[in-house]
Amino acid sequence: MRIRSSLTQSILLFVTLLIASQVYSYYAVFNYALMPSLQQFNKILSYEINLMLDDSKNLENGLGMDAPLRQRVLEQLGVTIHAENSEIAQEYKHAISIDLMSEEMSHQLGTPTDVRMLLGDDSYVLWLKIESLPGSLIRIPLSELQEEDFAPLFHNSLMMALLIIAGGWLFIRMQNRPLIALEKAAKIVGRGEIPPPLVEKGASEIRSVTRAFNRMSKGIQALEEDRALLMAGISHDLRTPLTRIRLATEMMSPDDSYLAEGIISDTEECNEIISQFMDYLKPVNVQSFEKVNLNDIASDVATSEGSYDIQIDTEFEPTIKQAHGSPIAIKRAVSNLVTNAIRYGNGWVKVSSGMTADSKLAWLCIEDNGPGIEPSQVAKLFEPFTRGDTARGSEGTGLGLAIVKRIVSQHHGSVVVNNRSEGGLKVQISFPTRKI
Repeated sequence: MRIRSSLTQSILLFVTLLIASQVYSYYAVFNYALMPSLQQFNKILSYEINLMLDDSKNLENGLGMDAPLRQRVLEQLGVTIHAENSEIAQEYKHAISIDLMSEEMSHQLGTPTDVRMLLGDDSYVLWLKIESLPGSLIRIPLSELQEEDFAPLFHNSLMMALLIIAGGWLFIRMQNRPLIALEKAAKIVGRGEIPPPLVEKGASEIRSVTRAFNRMSKGIQALEEDRALLMAGISHDLRTPLTRIRLATEMMSPDDSYLAEGIISDTEECNEIISQFMDYLKPVNVQSFEKVNLNDIASDVATSEGSYDIQIDTEFEPTIKQAHGSPIAIKRAVSNLVTNAIRYGNGWVKVSSGMTADSKLAWLCIEDNGPGIEPSQVAKLFEPFTRGDTARGSEGTGLGLAIVKRIVSQHHGSVVVNNRSEGGLKVQISFPTRKI
């Protein structure tokens, strides 16, 4: 599995380098400190054993000792010799063989020697089995080497490693915090909103990116304001002459009524097109979102759009939770869908409501009994100026469903389009039931 998070990648790299450093440190200590000490210890130990057990060496050094004297000296040093079948010699069978010491000791003593170590009751214990002493085992307690001596080293190493990891995690988190804020702000821009300027902090590269993002955000905001001003001006400048044309048309003589009706119809269509453009380009104000009862909105739309020749069935979930959004915008989206269903529904439309299983989304579903739509055309259905395939006809301005998609996206909801098995189209729009 590939790790994509910058924080996780940095921590993983940091931990890997720390482990490698610890491994190298232990390797260096073992090879350059512990190993020479161990070799020196082996040499001294082998010399003592030779001195105590080899009569020829005792004589050469003027230390002639009989067996009882050598036994007492060995006991004072803590070294004892036991028969291989004695009870205490059972420790030797449970001890761990140390190959390195065995090789060194065999070399120093000039005879094959097996060295083993065991953790005794009071300290570590060395057991030696020398081939030149058949049937006997030598027991050497390492009284200066306690198990507790290693505990501080282990605990301190572990604590230091944890502190380094915690410090590295904190440092990387502080470095990534501006990037997280930048990611959130970018998502806000992606939803069509303008975030407040980000604080420029962190590394120089991150400050440069934040500064560029703030300039980009400010530029987008200026473009949105210019677009709104432009559309408002166009709307005003176009509707003024359209109003004069309609007024002049209504003042025409009755003999020209056939012409007047066509002109009035054209001016109304132009006004409708302008309204559609304005609705599509209208920005959303998230701060004005409030609780919205989808059942009430769907009921109002069904009542206002229905007529004696159009049957609009309703099936509302009485326990539906309130959605969070703009009542006017949501009503506009529902009205566009119902209008579209009436246009192509062959006289039957159904509006229903419900909740998702996790109760996080409330939805409205608009169904019709029309010809449906080709699956390949579903993705293009909500694009601006798209009026569906030939099966759905070509009426309208081509912005109705695009406005629906834009409104639902601004509310962080979703739109799902399917062909009904009985025929016709089914469109479900969902809205969050809590503030996002």
